Parts: sequence; structure tokens; C-alpha cells
Amino acid sequence: MIDKYLLFHCQELLQIHLGVCGSIAAYRAIDLVRAWKDVGLSVSVTLTPAACNFLNPLAFSSVGADPVYTTMFDDIRHPYSHLEPGKTAQAFIIAPASASTISRLAYGQADELLACQALAFSGQPIIAPAMNPNMWNHPSTQQNIKILQDRGCIVIEPEQGRVACGDEGQGRLADLRDIYLIGLKSITPQDFAGLRILITLGPTREPWDGLRFWSNPATGIMGASIAVAAWMRGAEVHAVCGPGSPWLPLGIHRYSVTTALQMFEVAESIWPTSDIGIFVAAVADFSPEKGPEGKFKKDEAGDGFTLRFIRNTDILQKLSNNKARNQKVVGFALESEGLEQAVQNKLYVKKADMIVGNYIKDSVASLSGSVFILDRNGHEARWEAMTKTDIAWRILSWIKSL
Repeated sequence: MIDKYLLFHCQELLQIHLGVCGSIAAYRAIDLVRAWKDVGLSVSVTLTPAACNFLNPLAFSSVGADPVYTTMFDDIRHPYSHLEPGKTAQAFIIAPASASTISRLAYGQADELLACQALAFSGQPIIAPAMNPNMWNHPSTQQNIKILQDRGCIVIEPEQGRVACGDEGQGRLADLRDIYLIGLKSITPQDFAGLRILITLGPTREPWDGLRFWSNPATGIMGASIAVAAWMRGAEVHAVCGPGSPWLPLGIHRYSVTTALQMFEVAESIWPTSDIGIFVAAVADFSPEKGPEGKFKKDEAGDGFTLRFIRNTDILQKLSNNKARNQKVVGFALESEGLEQAVQNKLYVKKADMIVGNYIKDSVASLSGSVFILDRNGHEARWEAMTKTDIAWRILSWIKSL
């Protein structure tokens, strides 16, 4: 199943056509259909004859795919089944794609329904191969892949790992989340194309002894939703992620850090060439003064002990103070009370272009929430009980208008 922080609901009725080839990975295509349907897309499916040996077409119909094609001439309801996806679908994705179908696409063979449909589609299909590692690495397959890529076809390469026959190597179907999101990206207006966005997300951990650390329960979900939304809309996204931050697609540049100092140093190195900085991370304001190298024994503390904390660099303020005229800075404020006043103060003190504020009870470990937003022009808004994916999408649209 697809994580909920990746479920971006489509505002208009669009269609994806999914081709399914013969592979044990074919059963995973059912989850793709379900995920695209969950966000409001129409999904049609074509199974090759080999795929029908692994799955009954009814499995796809039962999760909402319509129509589901199998053979070229047997269905009198669709006399032009080889042309229909090209006229109705905005994206054409083949997952899993077999070596034989890849060869058909490379050389324009039209001896199966799926190959005919791909030829009749005005754009380039997106393919996610799945096969035995030896088949994937064979020169013929690699040559066919190159032919398709040279034409502009997007190839979501298979993963390394153990395949059905027990062999190890590159051949496993790519992560469904990557396939799902690349499908969404292909039908999303690229209004952030050409922009470079820096995003910080997740918590930081400030070590004390060899075992313990100072941190907070931030999940990074809000930042991850913004990062994915920006990437889907065409931005080059650089995400600096604290420990435990959510999965991000391969198209996003990910930098994993642990401490506030590490997050600052990485963000500082990326910021000069960024157009927008969105600082969502729940960075620890203080770090405990360094303790023992090993584990601190409780017997050493007696009835208690005192820790001294040292202030960390304020990443938002530091980078906002160093922004160029054409750069935009967005910060987040997490409060327990007095949210609107805190947002106003933070916007002024940090010299940001926008501050997004929310209450602790509406934020931590939640997939939805309410936010109060204020920008440099005095415009404000309160969004109530909204999913974080919707909040992320609307924040980006607001940033575009600044």
C-alpha cells in the first residue's frame, strides 16, 4: 500500500493507462491501480497474454480499473481497443515490463494489444522492467532500453535483490511508491520547473553520552509531503532529513543528518544556489553539553544530576539573514498556545517571507491538521482539518504567488 503522506488528490478527472506483462511481479500492479484510484484518477489496464497466466483480469476490475483489455479482437465492446488508451489516457505506464515487451517497443512490433496501444499513444510510455537479473543485464535488453531512453521514454530501473527463482541481482520491480509517484508526476503541471528548493524535515538528535540523546517526536511527514509535492511539480528538490524521516522518491536529492549542527552545515552548503528554502524540521534549540564517551551509569548520579545545555545555531534565521533578493524563505512555528502572535513575531524576527504555524496537538505524528499562515505582504489564512498533502500543495501554490 502507498503511504498516506504520498496521496495527492487530483483536482480534475485524468486517466492513466497501465500495461501489465507476464511476471510474478504482476500481482503488485493491483496495488498501483488501487493507489491511483484512491487519489481520484481513472485507470484502464491492459494485460498481455502472459500476464493473464499470472492474474485474472477480474482482479483489476475489482479494484476499479475500467476498462480492462486482454486480447486484440475478442471484445466486441471495444473494436478499437488498440487505439483507445491513446485517445483517453494522459499517461501510459507499463509495470511490470517484460523483456519481450521492451523489445517490441524498441523495434515497433505490433503483434500484441499492449504493443499496439503503445505505438498509438502520442507520448512516450513509462516502463518499469522486472525480470531475471541475467535477462536484464543481457546486451540485447540493455540495447533496447537505451533505444527507448533515447526516444524520451522514462525507465524506472529494477531494484537489486532476490528474484522469484532465487537468483540475486538487479531485476526486482522498482518500489511501487516510485512508480506511483512518477505516474502522478507525468500528469502534473510542471509549474515549479527550473526552481531549486531546499527543504529541511524531521527531528534532530543531540547526543549526550554514548547511548542517550536529546530529541523530539517530530516525524517529518509534513516536510516529506512538501518535498514530494514540489518534486511532482517539477522542482529540483534537496531534502535535508533528520533521523527517522519518511521515505522519499529517487528523484529527490536526500541528505541524511543526525544533529542540528550537521543539518545546518548541509543546508548552508545548498542554500546559496537555491531559489526557495522551506524549513520544516523540528531542530533542537539546545544540545546537552558533551557527556561521557560510554554509557553514564546511574550509580554515578546519586539522587540526581544536572545537565547544561548549549544553544544551537538557528538555521532559519541564519540562512534567512543571508538570502539574496530573489530567494524566498518559509519557516514553520510549532506552538502550544498563542499561535497567531507567535507566527507574527517569528515572521518579523526571522525576516522570512512566510511562516506556517500549527499547534502541537494538531501536528506531531498526525496525517492531518490545522494551520495558520502569514506572509510578508500581510496576507493570512487559517486552514482547518486538512490532510498534510493538501496543506503541502496549497503552501507551494502560495509561495508561487509571493
